[in-house]
Amino acid sequence: MKKFLVPILQLLFLTSLGQAAKHPVIFNKPAPGFFDGALLGNGAMGVVVTTRPDAIVLYFGHNNVWDIRLAEEHKEELKDFNYVFNKVKQISDTLTNLSDDPWYNQYNQMSGDNYRKKYPRPFPCGSVLLGFDGRKVQLLGHILDISNGLCTVRLLVDHKELELRIFTEMQYDRLLMKLVDKAGHPQPNIFERIKVMPDPSTPAEFPAYTVKEDLPAGELSFSQVLPSTDNKENKAFKLSVKVNQSLEKTSRINWNGNKEEMKTLEAALLRKDDFSAQVVLLEGKEGDVLKQVEIADFNSAFEKNVTVWNEYWSKSSVLLSDKFLEEIWYRNLYFFNCAAKDGVTCPGLFANWSYNNIGTAWHGDYHMNYNTQQPFWMTFSSNHLEKNLPYVNLIESLMPVSRQWAKEYYGLPGAYFPHSAYPVKMTMNPYPVPDWGWEVCETPWAVQGLWWHYLYSGDTAFLRNRAYQPVKAAVEFLTAYMKRPDAHGGNRWADKDYHIFPTIPPELYGLRPGFKYNYDCSVDLTLTKFIFNAFKEAVTVLKVNEPLLADVNEILAHFPTYPTARSAQYGDVYVSVPGEHDKVVYNVPNALITVFPGEDHGLHSDDTTMRKLKNTFYNQQSEGGNALVFMNLQAARIGMLDIERFKRQVQYALLPNGTATDVVMQVHGRYNDQTDYMYMSHMGIWFENFALPAVINECLMQSYTGVIRLFPNWRTDGSFTNLRAAGAFLVSAEQMNGRVGKISILSEKGNELRVMIPWKKGAVVNGRKVDTALLTLKTSPGQVITLSENR
Repeated sequence: MKKFLVPILQLLFLTSLGQAAKHPVIFNKPAPGFFDGALLGNGAMGVVVTTRPDAIVLYFGHNNVWDIRLAEEHKEELKDFNYVFNKVKQISDTLTNLSDDPWYNQYNQMSGDNYRKKYPRPFPCGSVLLGFDGRKVQLLGHILDISNGLCTVRLLVDHKELELRIFTEMQYDRLLMKLVDKAGHPQPNIFERIKVMPDPSTPAEFPAYTVKEDLPAGELSFSQVLPSTDNKENKAFKLSVKVNQSLEKTSRINWNGNKEEMKTLEAALLRKDDFSAQVVLLEGKEGDVLKQVEIADFNSAFEKNVTVWNEYWSKSSVLLSDKFLEEIWYRNLYFFNCAAKDGVTCPGLFANWSYNNIGTAWHGDYHMNYNTQQPFWMTFSSNHLEKNLPYVNLIESLMPVSRQWAKEYYGLPGAYFPHSAYPVKMTMNPYPVPDWGWEVCETPWAVQGLWWHYLYSGDTAFLRNRAYQPVKAAVEFLTAYMKRPDAHGGNRWADKDYHIFPTIPPELYGLRPGFKYNYDCSVDLTLTKFIFNAFKEAVTVLKVNEPLLADVNEILAHFPTYPTARSAQYGDVYVSVPGEHDKVVYNVPNALITVFPGEDHGLHSDDTTMRKLKNTFYNQQSEGGNALVFMNLQAARIGMLDIERFKRQVQYALLPNGTATDVVMQVHGRYNDQTDYMYMSHMGIWFENFALPAVINECLMQSYTGVIRLFPNWRTDGSFTNLRAAGAFLVSAEQMNGRVGKISILSEKGNELRVMIPWKKGAVVNGRKVDTALLTLKTSPGQVITLSENR
């Protein structure tokens, strides 16, 4: 077995690494803007390399570095869910908006007070500038090699092209740089000055940063304390730059003719020795960041980096005739590796790249109604399960406050996951406003990624030790919430169903007078059903005696149907909530949410359902922002993705640095004709859109039902190696001239394999002819199954 696998793995490594190297990010002019610069990172520290006609500026951020102050006021005034629910029930349903009621308007404002504070938020870690004389040195541009994380800044000096090679170490929060010629030979210094700049957004009330200047040793640094609310658990960071030569303070004549001395954290580089430098970012508890930093060797450190990147690229690969889609696949896998890793704080909205107010919108926090989950959708099919662990860690860290909120606010068992959350110890829901804060869907949505981790890995130890308790806690809350008298029976419900009431569709309506649009939202129903079924399977796999199953089965036997509407143009369509019309412009793509992430509908659905799904696909409208990955992934799941249109949408959203931002697509929702359609592009690097490879993966292979389907939404040539399928299978396949070629599947755990045979005359499976549309095969751990067309 091992002898057979070695050449396959070697081929995968060569293919993936080689293909990644074909998609560098190239900028053939100065890139002075934050969104122009090259993105570097090691999953913890992030760096943006920008270039000016007179300098190179590096911006530093870190997933662990936050303004950790926390506002948790109004605890007593909030009271509890039943108090608010009963007060809202008494408000007239003739009002246009609940905010027209004085009590509700005051309560709504009060409950949002904490979130209106600017903190917590990611805290930018400062920047480093290398200045040069533009008369002697010309900035040509930069090249980012995504196969190994090396950024090469191209400079022209005396008609000779030089390179400042820059990379971040993958295992240590350090950036190294070295000036060389095109052949890699060290070159004399061309820089005139170096400057370290604390971030301009540092609050005035913070302790002043401390400075260290050791000019003979070539070192400049500053340390910043990040105070906690009570100053008992303060944190801090230190940004230190060290060059391989001594520094000096000099003066210059400024624009109005006066002599100007170099100020703190700026020094001159006067020697012409070969130039190299390193920047180190230390972070942690106050007092722990003052240690001395060892000097690293550029070449040996880079060799270690290459090893890390090689291992990363060896996990999976694609080879596509559409080079733009191939570029999107590899680049976003690169960005993801720069942005997240196990053992580090889970990235928020804008990951580990920040400067001033960039990367701090909406606190840069965790939004649990898709934003936080979306980037991790890519990790499963791309065979990067290790990259889902930051999300798993996040959910585990949120368990205490989620259990506490379920108990103290709702008076119910289990865990209710908050709409917004921070990587700071919380004792209450940060956003308890009775609109977005009442979105029930966020509880099953929060734990869904833990179930997927088990489903795609087949790791029963992970299921038992890390996934089961959070999933169970979510199910405990949901069953109790749905069995409340207000959600079952009584005067409101003329049926025997258990309803999800009250609730809020994501980014739509809010809480309405008379609770119109506030029950049985599609997203709540489909995700609750998903996590109920996952829980049932988990109980079976782990062989545990679970009394909670009785409630789960009872509710599933009396479960509401998905809401629909009638479109005059398209026929019956799915909508987000009962009573909704068919012309709604969505922000979050709720209409097809049963397809994804609900996974209740898809290519496995019956003809009637498929017709309704297709009607919905044609009918749906999205104002953008949250649609780039989400809606297109839904379309791929039902075989309806227009790939050319998808490519145009990605192109529209691309920034100069190669990332895709959130963009507005249309009016008649929350936006109007005066809206800046690119307003979200200025906020930061949108971590969520690094999930773009998931859309491509779903075009090449789908497996979420337990049945592997090859090329369900792919019309051109392409191949892939080691995409991960549910059931812990690694699948490799190719399609040429519209025909599927040889298929290879590695069974990691020995689960039952089910594959839709893509050939009309059947297949040859490990040398045996099979004449069936659906192959079902018992496998053993480590077994390789090959399928080819029966000719």
